[in-house]
This record gives sequence, structure tokens and C-alpha cells, in this order.
Amino acid sequence: MQKFFHQFISQNTAVHPSTERFFALYRLEGNEKEAYEKACDICIEQTVEFPEDLIPNGLIRESVFGKIEHFEKQYSTHYARISYSVESTAGEFSQFLNVLFGNISLKPGIRLERIELSPTLLKAFPGPRFGINGIRKRINKPTGPLIATALKPMGLSAKGLAELAYQFALGGIDIIKDDHGLSNQPFAPFRERIARCAESIEKAKQITGIECLYAPNITAPFDEILERAITAKENGAGALLIAPGIVGFDALRMLAHHEAINIPIIAHPSFLGSFAINTNGISPACLFGTLCRIAGADATIYPNFGGRFSFSREDCNAIVRACTEDSTLMHPIFPMPGGGMTVELIDEMKQFYGDDVIYLMGGGLFRHSSDLVKNCHHLRALINSNR
Repeated sequence: MQKFFHQFISQNTAVHPSTERFFALYRLEGNEKEAYEKACDICIEQTVEFPEDLIPNGLIRESVFGKIEHFEKQYSTHYARISYSVESTAGEFSQFLNVLFGNISLKPGIRLERIELSPTLLKAFPGPRFGINGIRKRINKPTGPLIATALKPMGLSAKGLAELAYQFALGGIDIIKDDHGLSNQPFAPFRERIARCAESIEKAKQITGIECLYAPNITAPFDEILERAITAKENGAGALLIAPGIVGFDALRMLAHHEAINIPIIAHPSFLGSFAINTNGISPACLFGTLCRIAGADATIYPNFGGRFSFSREDCNAIVRACTEDSTLMHPIFPMPGGGMTVELIDEMKQFYGDDVIYLMGGGLFRHSSDLVKNCHHLRALINSNR
């Protein structure tokens, strides 16, 4: 049987060998033997997914198989740096994700930690269209932290949400986004909500002279995503919000470079938590930083330390690095920490994040006083103090 398959594969190999490869770093649980066996399994499972002994020596082994480039132990954990052929991705973002973390996502004790693109993939997946500098130009704020908030709670009418948007814009908020739970519900239908909120923000701008981006949520049934994105832009949206964990990272990639869109995109972490909160899955830095950036997000929302979620300072620091490192290869993007943020955390966050950050303040903006405009001004004063 083995001889038959060796002969069949040798006669029908259609590999076009290339020396160009991209790399992924995996964290592996177990003792050294168990961890190395996991690394070897990744090389096969993520490429040929075929009994290794039935693959003869030749181009498939040399080119298609994943290769362990480095294996080491750090403290009690093992790491394997594995390379893959560029051809295995077919130049498609969906297949790129499949190679990185397809079947092995179903196996315990494996976490994707880091991704290194090759030159060909950097051209195929150029990342964000705007990034930090592009967003700053859109709102005419070349330096300093930005402030964002969300329209909520679910259940308000489109008129009520638009009134909130007006108050936030009068208060000088830089980015006003839909809450990620707002879709096309009957109490605030998508088209009506977009038109009313964009109109309210423009009305406030005529008073303040301050630019403000409205980012409606376009997380929707797949066959409606592009239509909603175009509708949002045509009705005055200055940015878009989308949850790639729900609609797919490739939907984010498509929107980021669609010529009919051409406005910044903010990635929301909804549905992705189980990937990142344990020793399996994908590291927070890779998931909310690298993958969102490669897919084309210009800003990425993630849970801040000290909030109502479990992310640590170390997690947040790693996400920031993933958003901004290697800026000569791809636009750096804004980290956008949120999730239970309060004004009491501002001083600590200023020291932690510096200037290139978007503070996402939701419910915390309602607690300082009953005057939303005053609350926004208070938050801005806190952020700008001692700068």
C-alpha cells in the first residue's frame, strides 16, 4: 500500500517549488517530547493532512510540508517556530488563516503566538489603508490620545441614539461608534439610525468646528455587509465598525480595500474571546493586534486591564506592540482599549499607552454627572493634563 501511494504521488506531483516561506510561532504544552510531537503534528496537519509515511521523498516533503525552524524551552513552556510555503496560502486570506490555525485549533495544548509575513504575503495582504496617521488626518488631530465612545443602550430609538451622538459630538469626542449590539433591530433600524446620527454629528460640528467620525456597526449577514458599508458611507459615516470574529476576517480585508468604501475601519472583538483567554487558541497580541492589522483594521478594540474583563497589563502591552511594530512594512494601527473603563484609570493609562491610543469610554461617561457634554469635556481635560 505504501509503495502504491509513493508511486502515485511521485507521478502526479504538481508542486511549483519556492524558497519563500512565512513563519508562525506556536506555544506548546507538555514535556519536551510531547511538545516536539505537537510541533511535528502541526507541520503535517496544517499542510498535507495526510499520513506522513505515505508521502515519498520529493517536492511535497521539501516544499509543502511545514518545517520546524526552531524549537526551544522557555521556563516551563516550549515554543516552535514553523515555516510554511507561500504557495500553500493560494494568496487568499482565508486560506492563510487555515494554514496558520486550521485543524490544530481543535487540538489541546497549542497556541498561535506570532506571525511573520514574507514579502509576497506583505504585497497580498497590505494591511490597513489609513492606520494611525490616516485617522489623525481625518479628524485633524496630529498628536495626542483620541477619545471614542459608544451609542448605547440597545433599546433606544434611532432618534434617542442620535440625540446621544449630538451630545457626545458637542463634547468633543473624536469617534462615536455604534455599540456592537446595534444592527437592524426594529427599535433603531439601520438606515434610519445612520442618517439620524450622522446628521446630528454634522450639526454639532457646525457649532464646535471639531471633526468627529461616526462609525456605524455593519456586522451583518454576509450578503448584506458590503451594501450596509456603502449605505453607511453615503449617509455620512466617517468610519465603520465590524466584528471579524462574527463575519470573518476576510470580510474585514475586503472592506478595507474596496474602492467604494475608503473610510477607516474599527475591529470589534466580539465572539473572539474564547480564542484568547486560555493556554489554547491564539495569543491576544496575535488575535487583536497582528491579525486585525493584517486584515486591514485601522483601529482595534480589546479589553483593557483593570476593566470588567480578564486581560492583564502584559496582554495589553503585547497588543500595542503588535499594532505598531514594523511600521515600515505596514501602517501602524490604533490600539483601542475599552471594556469597563473609568475616569479613575486615566492617569495610569496615560503612563501606560502614551499618545497613540484611542480611549474607548462607554458607560463611564454617564457617571460623572447628568450633563454628557460636561462629562466629555472633563474626560478630555483629564487626558490632556500634564501632557
